[in-house]
Amino acid sequence: MEARAVAKFVRVPPRKARWVIDLIRGRPVPAALAAVRFTSKQAARIIEKVLKSAVANAQHNHGVRDPDRLYVKTAFVDQGPVLKRFRPRAMGRASPIHKRMSHITIVLEERPGPEQ
Repeated sequence: MEARAVAKFVRVPPRKARWVIDLIRGRPVPAALAAVRFTSKQAARIIEKVLKSAVANAQHNHGVRDPDRLYVKTAFVDQGPVLKRFRPRAMGRASPIHKRMSHITIVLEERPGPEQ
């Protein structure tokens, strides 16, 4: 059973979001939520929302009763489209500004445990 959640077109550069996503890959969900909650990066708030969404998807769509048995199987950040803007510079020139977007994907899986 795999539950996944995807956030697309998020206005966070992928390079900065990968710093946070590397903290939670392979961890149990309670530890991943704690790690994201105490990370002081802008991307951490967005990744926390995606992680909570994946947990909700596991509970509602796959019938997982205990979210503490879930762990982050895969988590990755892909680059989305780039907004291209220009800043004025000296002598009438312009320099480009690239505002990058991310697609964040988190896949959760249930750890096999003792059957009740």
